[in-house]
Amino acid sequence: MASRPQLTLPGLLALIAIALVLAYFERKGDEGGNRSGEAPPATTARNTSGGARNEANAAGAFDYYSLVLSWSPTHCDSPEGQDDDTQCARRDGRRYAFILHGLWPQYERGYPEDCPTRVKPYVPQSIIDDMMDIMPSKRLIIHEYRKHGTCSGLTPEGYFQTARRLFASLKVPERFRKPTQAQFLDPRDVIREFAAVNPQLKPDMMAVACRGPGSRFREIRICFSKTGEPRSCGDNEDQGALCRSSRMHVPPVR
Repeated sequence: MASRPQLTLPGLLALIAIALVLAYFERKGDEGGNRSGEAPPATTARNTSGGARNEANAAGAFDYYSLVLSWSPTHCDSPEGQDDDTQCARRDGRRYAFILHGLWPQYERGYPEDCPTRVKPYVPQSIIDDMMDIMPSKRLIIHEYRKHGTCSGLTPEGYFQTARRLFASLKVPERFRKPTQAQFLDPRDVIREFAAVNPQLKPDMMAVACRGPGSRFREIRICFSKTGEPRSCGDNEDQGALCRSSRMHVPPVR
């Protein structure tokens, strides 16, 4: 029987050198791109000057707010709205036009969400009760704080106080107060009418979203600085992306 070859010191050193070279190139390959089956890295946040920063998804590290006002009749005409008695079939007969959908911290491009918090993102019932007049959904209130409010760096109380203050600072054009007939508008008409009754707002501070059959009016977004002053919107409020139609269906309040 042939004897096994003996591993000499020079041979051992050569094997170690080969192993180190292979490990080096494997590590470089991992740094250069994701391996199959791994999730892509999180998008790096951008600040107002365009430079990269490392605070992505960190509470309080954002560039501006987008205050989102939803057109309630569109929601109430949807399959989801059919089961939403609090907003769409109230026993007291109240019907909503615009409601406060949320206050979204935004980067100039992209946005944070579900930011880590030191304590559980719990919204007390007292705050929910206080917000129901302009945000008539307990589920929505809780969802908005967990997804967006946690990224503001504010407590639930501070976040919803800020949202209410910005909501209350706006005047709603007469056309959108309690319309009983369907309307067909260009999104730019909505922006013009809001600017007409809110002189502090400029067209580049707003954007309108539509979606679904007939390009239904869904929401208007109005941008504010972190201190609550109206400001130009970022890339998230690209009007061409939010509503491409020039004829938007605005359902009436029923």
